[in-house]
Amino acid sequence: MPVGFAKVLAPFNIKVNIADPGYVDTDMNGHTGTLTVAEGAESTIFLATLPDDGPTASFYDRNGVVAW
Repeated sequence: MPVGFAKVLAPFNIKVNIADPGYVDTDMNGHTGTLTVAEGAESTIFLATLPDDGPTASFYDRNGVVAW
């Protein structure tokens, strides 16, 4: 689905990507997560601050691109 959205929105210079925060230590999982909130936010911050010529139709975690 993200690839389809990316194609439709490309003429408007809108990027569509997916961010996976990973298993973050939060109240929701009883603090059993292995990542801090800051570590979990890394992929989201990366995607939110992409330059105009940045990637689209991609899936990212804190280590970079994740294969579909």
